[in-house]
Amino acid sequence: MKRETFGSRLGFILVSAGCAIGIGNVWKFPWMAGANGGGVFVLFYLLFLVIMGVPVLTMELAVGRASRKSAVLAYKALEPKKSKWHIHGWFCIIGCCLLMMYYTTVSGWMLDYFYKFATGAFVGVPNDAINDVFSSMLGDPVEMSIFMVIIVVAGFLVCSFGLQKGLERISKWMMLALLTLIVILAVNSILLEGGSEGLKFYLLPDLERAAEVGLGNVITAAMNQSFFTLSLGIAAMEIFGSYMSRNNTLPGEAIRICALDTFVALMSGLIIFPACFAFGVQPDAGPSLIFQTLPRVFVNMVGGRIWGALFFLFMMFASFTTVLAVFENIISSSIDTFGWSRKKTTIICCIFILIASMPCVLGYNVWYFSLPLPNAPAGGQILDIEDFLVSNLLLPLGSLVYLLFCVSKWGWGYDKYRAEANSGEGIKLPDSILLKRYLQFVLPVLILVILIQGLV
Repeated sequence: MKRETFGSRLGFILVSAGCAIGIGNVWKFPWMAGANGGGVFVLFYLLFLVIMGVPVLTMELAVGRASRKSAVLAYKALEPKKSKWHIHGWFCIIGCCLLMMYYTTVSGWMLDYFYKFATGAFVGVPNDAINDVFSSMLGDPVEMSIFMVIIVVAGFLVCSFGLQKGLERISKWMMLALLTLIVILAVNSILLEGGSEGLKFYLLPDLERAAEVGLGNVITAAMNQSFFTLSLGIAAMEIFGSYMSRNNTLPGEAIRICALDTFVALMSGLIIFPACFAFGVQPDAGPSLIFQTLPRVFVNMVGGRIWGALFFLFMMFASFTTVLAVFENIISSSIDTFGWSRKKTTIICCIFILIASMPCVLGYNVWYFSLPLPNAPAGGQILDIEDFLVSNLLLPLGSLVYLLFCVSKWGWGYDKYRAEANSGEGIKLPDSILLKRYLQFVLPVLILVILIQGLV
């Protein structure tokens, strides 16, 4: 069976950026910036994105493009004989499935809140009752199930049409709509009376404010966020490398993907911080920022029903483009591994994800229990356990495996990786011994720091 390819370079960049652009950008980035002093955090985030995110992204794309296959078979095509690198490919598939077991639920929350604002459910709701809307949603398994099922069925329906006619076509329009919405929302927030203080907090580096949090904490938080924002380590990006043309170099494409990803993250802050300061709301409210703090802002804003609906439509687009991209990875891996048709694969995978997503939905109500976990803000529900395994274990460990595979003589090898990355026109990796040693010895240590930090 001939390998599908993207219809255009723009399609590849928008679909790949859509995979990277998700809840981590538009939800986690603003509250992480707020909790870590604003401007100083943003500067370190940009630094680590360049020195960590871009190199590992080029490696995933290189493995995909050189092999023209999905996770498991990509390793098998490139690994030395009798080596076992392909075992990690199975963990990539498990990671993608585990990610979708809770990401579909959170994407459903975005759709639910868009529906609530669009239909006027928040009109006239007093400030002290807005938190109850979120609690009520979490406590209702039927409501959460309905919106989760809509997301899953819609996602697999799009992917059933194939790469160009399904994923690429829909993702391009959703990404263009997302970028338009984010500019409109940011301009509205910046023009709010009192919003300028939010801009200062967000964009002006303040070492005193960073010192209050602890500069070391700010740096490690920025390192974590810059790394996780690209969804590296579970072959979510590798699959798009397998669909790429060889016309352009991978460092150049990786920089474009990171630039789009960063643009959305930074613009999300321009929406949230001026609005928070304009209405006297704390910008470091943590994960509750999106579903409890911001609805309070919209309810008190002129035209708040419209702005709230547009904001959650933007959030839904951001999360749904990631859902589409990871679904495509799961489908492609199944087609490659089991030889099924796309139609058969789509139906089987859709049923599996629907069933596998139910524990997350029920974990907030019927199956609620508490299990303290590091970095699990909600106290240990099923979503937190699934997110902990993906974010703190599979992503950093998987990225370390991809890195070592590409730079060590026991894997694919640095020279072969560099030749693949530099194939085509555009920015190339220099023939530098310093770069080679950085990728072989320094970057693995940085990723190991993230891995250990996430597990303790």
